[in-house]
Amino acid sequence: MTPSRVVRPAIFQTITGLVAGVSTRHGGLSKAPYTSLNLGVHTDDDPAVIEQNLSLFCTDLGVSSTDLARSYQVHGDKIWVTGRAGYQSGFDAMVAVQPGVFAGVGIADCTPILLADPVTRVCAAIHAGWKGTVAKIVEKTARRLIENRGSNPADILAYIGPCISLAHFEVGDEVAAQFDEAFKIRKGAKWHVDLKAANAAQLRALGIQQIEIDPACTVANNADFFSHRTEKGVTGRMLALIGFQVA
Repeated sequence: MTPSRVVRPAIFQTITGLVAGVSTRHGGLSKAPYTSLNLGVHTDDDPAVIEQNLSLFCTDLGVSSTDLARSYQVHGDKIWVTGRAGYQSGFDAMVAVQPGVFAGVGIADCTPILLADPVTRVCAAIHAGWKGTVAKIVEKTARRLIENRGSNPADILAYIGPCISLAHFEVGDEVAAQFDEAFKIRKGAKWHVDLKAANAAQLRALGIQQIEIDPACTVANNADFFSHRTEKGVTGRMLALIGFQVA
């Protein structure tokens, strides 16, 4: 069986009109080292091929690539709240407040988090590397839904997608010092940090309990996902996307 281009979060499957997915590295047109579904517009891959890859991915999800809200990401905590599609710079979280707008973030080891409220029909895509996790970008984005858009935490569903796992995310003392003891372990001279658990804890602290944590690791499953660390920075990017269709 041909590997799929899309991972579809199970937690969102029953929400009418919601489109959500994370791309894999399969089924695209890019050549090595970007084999093959590279969606990273800031890589050195052929821009025309990246655009074709994006079209393939969006077609699989039933959306148009012109309806995406994305940004050049900077490992910060800025949030773009938008009712229109487009491409910005400097944001690591996109909140889509209008149906027909699909929030998207690029990843290749960092953690993608997707949020959806089926009551208010507002959703968000978040890029959380270790810096964004420490800066609590997930908590800050979820608060935007709760405090500014009227979401009840009990209504929000969350998906934490494929990223570098505890087993493979090796860091030094200076990074480990910024994480709570609950999210790190010492292995020899190095620390290992659990980004998925750290971000899930931020959601639970706000009362968000409906959380799916994808077990996939971008390092251990490098055949299926791009890994910036494994491939020494020369690799493609996946896209995590979410949005409500126009009724």
